[in-house]
Amino acid sequence: MNEHIVQRAFCEPSSVKALKLSDWDLLIRQARRANVLTGLAAVLEEHGLLDAVPPQPREHLDWARIGAERHSQAVHWEVGHIVKALAGLDIPVMLLKGAAYVFAGLPAGRGRIFNDIDILVPEASLGAVEAELMLHGWVSLHTDAYDQRYYRTWMHELPPMQHVKRQTVIDVHHAIVPKTAPMHPDSALLLEAALPVGGKLTVLAPHDMVLHSAVHLFNDGEFDNGLRDLVDLHRLLTHFGQSPEFWTGLVPRALRLQLERPLFYALRYTSRMLDTQIPADVMAAADAGRPEGRLLALMDSLFMRALAPDHVSCTDSFTATAKELLYIRANWLRMPPLLLARHLFHKAFISPREK
Repeated sequence: MNEHIVQRAFCEPSSVKALKLSDWDLLIRQARRANVLTGLAAVLEEHGLLDAVPPQPREHLDWARIGAERHSQAVHWEVGHIVKALAGLDIPVMLLKGAAYVFAGLPAGRGRIFNDIDILVPEASLGAVEAELMLHGWVSLHTDAYDQRYYRTWMHELPPMQHVKRQTVIDVHHAIVPKTAPMHPDSALLLEAALPVGGKLTVLAPHDMVLHSAVHLFNDGEFDNGLRDLVDLHRLLTHFGQSPEFWTGLVPRALRLQLERPLFYALRYTSRMLDTQIPADVMAAADAGRPEGRLLALMDSLFMRALAPDHVSCTDSFTATAKELLYIRANWLRMPPLLLARHLFHKAFISPREK
């Protein structure tokens, strides 16, 4: 039980009532390492279980809840500044990931902590959006000429921008995957289906929100917050899945956006690691994204390790190797081989010399 104690707490919250103090100690440590302590506090509060928590771990959870409340206030404040900065442009501003969950009032947004705010705008408006943000105090974090070219020519976003006074960071996207990736989900479809959350602010529609969360987790290659992002998917699927229409349209939407492989992984690992309840016919239809041959067994070995908390109780001698291999895979998915080789050569040998 101990190896999976934090996962069990999310998929079966009532299980915490049977924990001893030593179990709570391990649970708090695992949750901190996975950056899900605030999310755990939110889940236990939703299920009316906080009063069942012993005083010692309860103090950790209470402080986590206070921190999450302050974070939510800061997010609303910062998004307000972004909206004000872009008020002169006749475009909607789509919030992505954590900020979207918060502003849409979703369960996934309760206790969700994140470092920057992601927005998506039409590619044709990138120049105007960047200019307005710069006029209101945001500057690019990358001054290297090659990095600027890397983002603007090949990636799906501008170089990250930081506010000179508040030190907050914003990522301005025009797509949800790089231009050079083999899959090409049409951003126009995402913007067309967007849902308003107040003023010019919008968020992705439910299917698209799940698919973006899936492609972000399973294609980006960074797993410091792997379990947190998997919990996001679990909470999104559980919430949206209360509507039968959601399940009916999920796989067809993934096929239309060329995201059937990330969806397959999302359904497979949320159900395996967090016991997410997914209809059998949806799981069967999602096999459209199943890897061929023995590749799936390899991916199971890698993802089951990488998505676990980075805690000694959840890792083994192959965990670090699994994460390294998934990082290499993410770069392979980001660019075609020749362009990737050129990029890696520049970053390894030319960029350090220029700096």
